[in-house]
Amino acid sequence: MNELVTGDAVVLGLQPARLPSRALAIAIDLAVLLTVFVLVSVGLAVATVTLDEAATAAIGVAVFLLVLVGGPIAVETLSQGRSLGKLACGLRVVRDDGGPIRFRHALVRGSMGVVEILGTFGVVACVSSLVSARGRRLGDVFGGTLVVRERVSVTRTPAVPPPPPWLVGRFQQADLSTVPDGLWLAIRQYLTRMGQLDAAVRWSMAERLSSDLAALTGTPVPQGVPAAAYLAAVVHERQTRDARRVTAAANVAARTRAQASPSPVHLSPTTHRPGHFPPTHRPGHPDAAGDAPVGARGPLPDPGQQQAGHGGDTPAAHADRAQGRPTTGFAPPA
Repeated sequence: MNELVTGDAVVLGLQPARLPSRALAIAIDLAVLLTVFVLVSVGLAVATVTLDEAATAAIGVAVFLLVLVGGPIAVETLSQGRSLGKLACGLRVVRDDGGPIRFRHALVRGSMGVVEILGTFGVVACVSSLVSARGRRLGDVFGGTLVVRERVSVTRTPAVPPPPPWLVGRFQQADLSTVPDGLWLAIRQYLTRMGQLDAAVRWSMAERLSSDLAALTGTPVPQGVPAAAYLAAVVHERQTRDARRVTAAANVAARTRAQASPSPVHLSPTTHRPGHFPPTHRPGHPDAAGDAPVGARGPLPDPGQQQAGHGGDTPAAHADRAQGRPTTGFAPPA
């Protein structure tokens, strides 16, 4: 079984890498690692020429572990399973469930790689990869990982031919919920490749698929309708329902977002805004004496008295007017 299946019985579209591509990726990685190891060893040999043999041997072991063991672990952890060789070959290390690897996965792979790749010159890795159904070496088995192909050739799937116009919408009442996905896939493959089949094979396959579909939907093939046209019409009806369902879900989501967004605030003509004075509160207006109601600022003058001109005069104002003096409203001193 070459497919990658998760714990929820979901088949992932990942293809395990085979031995030739993995061997090429490992060869590229080893070439880079050995080059770095030699350069670092030469540099340290020149720098530690005055040290004794024990110190030189300890430094050599430390460089070996740091470069040839720690290097692949660090690279796979930081790049999430893409070393230089795997990147060149279009490969990647993933977990068994298809997720990206972490440090513990890279640590197990790197530790086992010292034994099965460096210790045995790759013999154990090649044998285990050939025996495994998914091409895994011992490091992948113990680490729970898998090397998969990232660059897969994509072939364009031909479109399903449309049904005859006089059959469009004829199966709107058919119950399509009982049709399994395997039968839909078989019908789609038949409709996209029926032009490549022999006439007798094409007719027999159409009859078999149409009878299975009619038994599940409860809608028999109409009299005089070819089986292939019936299959195309039912598939078209399913595509129409799926498109209608997706459009309805998008409309509901759009309405939900519109209701959740705050509505703009509209100011009425009487709403107070900064820098805006209502007519009765503008500077210089007769009623701009404050914000108190009109009745709270005293009674308004009687229009009749204002028209008479003298009905509201005081005795002092009468005396001033009788003697021809300007009216001040104050009584003269005694």
